[in-house]
Amino acid sequence: MLGWALVFAVLAILAGVLGFVSLAGLAATIAKVLFVVFLVLLVANFAIRAFRGQSVV
Repeated sequence: MLGWALVFAVLAILAGVLGFVSLAGLAATIAKVLFVVFLVLLVANFAIRAFRGQSVV
């Protein structure tokens, strides 16, 4: 998931440099959403492992 967020972020940067503003905005939005989903899943995973008594690291 984090890999896809990075791919869309790089795509947004390249599209912005080349002048494709609407494509850059769309790719940046997708990258932000994927990054937030990644963070939510990461925190949920940490919480579940902590409640089960497993190591979070």
